[in-house]
Amino acid sequence: MIYREAGNYKTTYAADQAIFTLQLDRVFMTMVMVLAFLVVPLWANEYWLQAVLIPFLIFSLAAIGLNLLTGYAGQLSLGTGGFMAVGAYSTYKLTTAFPDLNILLVFLLAGFFAALVGIVFGLPSLRIKGFYLAVATLAAQFFILWLFNKVGWFYNNNSSGNITAPPRELFGLVVTGAAAKAQVRYLLSLGILTLFALFAKNIVRGRIGRSWMAIRDMDIAAEIIGIRPLHTKLLAFALSSFYCGVAGAMSVFLWLGSAETEAFSIFISFQVLFMVIVGGLGSILGSILGAAFITLLPILLTNVPLLVGLRIPIDLQKHIEQIVFGGLIVFFLIVEPHGLARLWQIMKEKLRRWPFPY
Repeated sequence: MIYREAGNYKTTYAADQAIFTLQLDRVFMTMVMVLAFLVVPLWANEYWLQAVLIPFLIFSLAAIGLNLLTGYAGQLSLGTGGFMAVGAYSTYKLTTAFPDLNILLVFLLAGFFAALVGIVFGLPSLRIKGFYLAVATLAAQFFILWLFNKVGWFYNNNSSGNITAPPRELFGLVVTGAAAKAQVRYLLSLGILTLFALFAKNIVRGRIGRSWMAIRDMDIAAEIIGIRPLHTKLLAFALSSFYCGVAGAMSVFLWLGSAETEAFSIFISFQVLFMVIVGGLGSILGSILGAAFITLLPILLTNVPLLVGLRIPIDLQKHIEQIVFGGLIVFFLIVEPHGLARLWQIMKEKLRRWPFPY
């Protein structure tokens, strides 16, 4: 009975255009932020932070980047892993070449280099679309990883071929390297995701977002009304690659610590695409929900047999996990093809109409 619009008066244009127009939504989001920033670092142990929460935050950022391109602009891409690799290797080169450079500035510069690469590989979108464009971005995925493997300059010609995050400080705290605490890396990842998600939400609500959606729905009609496909599509590729590049930099420097090109394989591209599809195309919240679903569900499926007392061999358990995981994704897409974001929206609509939800 308390989730109502009655009594929530909007007296200014800014209040009418707010992201959260209802008071209860603002209170709920404030509670979520307090829980994420203050309670979780104190409660979660090393395993939960390192193996669950930090990768969830990083993949959420990558999913938001892909959703800007695929969900809002309608340009299908399978090169997410390659653009993440550009961000990771750019960060490695910048931190080793300029040791005194602020790590946040390094992340932004790495995203900028990934955006430039995204623009180059986004040029085919001016002529092709759909699955043909997906194949073109897939070629970008393989070419980028091949380049980083064959050219030793990208990994400073070390014998292992890996890139390793050197220790760096931010506000007097070690945030990268082996000495960085998991709580610090978690808070930095959460802060970056929060700022970038807020920025993306405001982008898609404005002129740029409306141009993307017009191109997605009918590009010919969008061009007739004055939207330039060249600038609009390349801007979508640039911003999407920027987000993915920052996510790739975070994956090495705030999560893995050391990685090679296999860490950004085609499997990562498909995984991020599944996050966007399951979470909901054209939704910032859906990207985060999809990342939570894809990241947490395998952990749940692994621990369920242990909770019920079943002792299953590891190899058989992994096979069962993959079968159940794939089946749940297919079932979910049949039940609600618009993703988790649509289920969240339906639940809120039912609450607002209660006790007459139908």
